[in-house]
Parts: sequence; C-alpha cells; structure tokens
Amino acid sequence: MDLFRALANLRLPAGEFAIFGSGPLAVRGWIETPNDLDVICREPAWRAVARTGVLEYDDEYEVDLASLCDGRLTFGQSWGIGDFNVATLIDSAETIDGLPFVELRHVVAYKQQRNSEQDRRHLAIIEERLGSLP
Repeated sequence: MDLFRALANLRLPAGEFAIFGSGPLAVRGWIETPNDLDVICREPAWRAVARTGVLEYDDEYEVDLASLCDGRLTFGQSWGIGDFNVATLIDSAETIDGLPFVELRHVVAYKQQRNSEQDRRHLAIIEERLGSLP
C-alpha cells in the first residue's frame, strides 16, 4: 500500500495537517518508505480522521491518536516527544507531491531529542544529503 497515496485519498482539509517523523525523508527518497506515517493535525483534520479511525491513548507519549489503514497512518493533535508547537509545524510545512511535510529543521530537532539508533542513522543521512544539518 502506498501510504502517501492513501493519505492523499483521505482528502483532509488543506493547511490542517502535516507529515512528521520519517515521512519527510521517505518522500525525498532518502530512506525506504516507512511501515507507517505519523501525521500531526489540527481540529478540522482530527475530526475527519476520528470519525473513521481507531481511537486510542498512547500512555508512553501521553497523546490521543487516531489510526487508519490497519495502524499504518497515525494521527495526533500533539507530538509526544519534545516541545513542538503543532500549529507552527503545520504552518511552515512544505508541499511535496501535493502533501504537506514538516520542514527538515524540525525533523532534525525531533530526531536529536529522541536519539534512537534509527534517528541517528536518519540524521547522518540528512547531513550527508545536505552537507550539514539544518
């Protein structure tokens, strides 16, 4: 399943959501498409996915989530790692192939804070591709 196409087919309200996590790297072809996409959203997009998605509370990150496509598309109104302003992330998102993606500088900040082995690999890829971290 092409997750980017599945997300686009939801026809969520423009300017009300953005793809975060590893999605901005995958859309550029820098990493393989992940098994899932993390999408941050404001109220209008949240209402749309909450009507049809599976709702759950993630105890680890203390966030409400809605998931679709057997959990491969996950939506939240907040980000459980770091101190990110969702409105800023969405408002500054860049459009690639018709979908909004959180800017790489925010992805870098998130991955530096989370600092998992995968995040460190992704940071190295970003630095290699751009010559430095944004």
